Amino acid sequence: MIQPSQIKPHVPVVCSKGGQFAVVDHVEGTGSIKLAKDDKGQHHYIPMSWVTKVDDKVHVDRPGDQAMREWTMTPTA
Repeated sequence: MIQPSQIKPHVPVVCSKGGQFAVVDHVEGTGSIKLAKDDKGQHHYIPMSWVTKVDDKVHVDRPGDQAMREWTMTPTA
């Protein structure tokens, strides 16, 4: 299981196809990752449950286009 402490600020977030779609801002509580602002100045959140692995990147279990459709504007519980 991935621990929130493994996820560091400014680390790339990559999709299941290996493409980067975001950068970590910080972990919000124990259930959400707050992403750095996008080109419109908006933060997004993804749930920790999407994370499959952490190395020099945060890897998630879905393609980037799906992740961007499903991310939220508020932290998940």
